[in-house]
Amino acid sequence: MFGSASLSVLAVLLITVFMFRSGLPLFKVVSVADFLFTTRWEPTAADPGYGILSFIVGSFLVTGLALAIAVPTGMAVGVFLAELSDDRSSRTIRSAVELLAGIPSVVYGLFGIAVITPASRALFGGSGYGALSAAAILAIMTLPTIITVTDSSLRALPRELKEGSLALGATHWQTIYKVLVPAARSGIIAGVILGMGRAIGETLAVLMVGGNAPIMPKGLNGMVRTLTMNIITDMSYATGDHLTSLFATGMVLFAFILGLNLIARLALKKSMTGVGGGAGA
Repeated sequence: MFGSASLSVLAVLLITVFMFRSGLPLFKVVSVADFLFTTRWEPTAADPGYGILSFIVGSFLVTGLALAIAVPTGMAVGVFLAELSDDRSSRTIRSAVELLAGIPSVVYGLFGIAVITPASRALFGGSGYGALSAAAILAIMTLPTIITVTDSSLRALPRELKEGSLALGATHWQTIYKVLVPAARSGIIAGVILGMGRAIGETLAVLMVGGNAPIMPKGLNGMVRTLTMNIITDMSYATGDHLTSLFATGMVLFAFILGLNLIARLALKKSMTGVGGGAGA
């Protein structure tokens, strides 16, 4: 059992070593500051440029917009399933959520091209291919994770919490947002982290609706290229330092995901400490 569990740790270590071994040689050609904080991406030019700042901004812009849409919506649906829906509607919605989770990324991308980009073009102008369309697709793709984890976290709580709150005179709604949701906070945060990882690492659907322009995003509806989009766009023909720069881009993406997870864990630990301190008081 320990050996089986160690395989996951070994896989992460091997991926980390491979990524850094393949990407670090780039910094013999370009400085870390130029790579991270400039926007000129012309790896095949006579005087090549390897600046990925616009891709970093694009990744965080799209992910932030997607989470801003998906987190409140997903939590609302999760609370509804766990506390407010009847058995029939609950079964129907859960089946729909499970189906939503199983749809391939390319189908989401086609849906974005057929529905979301025309709607964005009609409402906000422009081509319709940009950060807002990409965020809308990512939000839909992220919803099943947040809904499922929120629902499961609420259902796993002891019945005594709800019964005690109602017995003290709280309404059902007061019990939900003042007792149950705070008690399930750790699980809900875990769901948000999983959704965030899905959003920042998604490639194909975002590639199909984001515009894929290697420029700094200009507004919410401006064309955007994320870190993952940059890797998949150039990987088929990259060689030499160009190929090394794509591995270095992967290193940056890996570091961002690791940093986001550490920040979320620290926030969760702090929130749990606060809950414990409040209970002790």
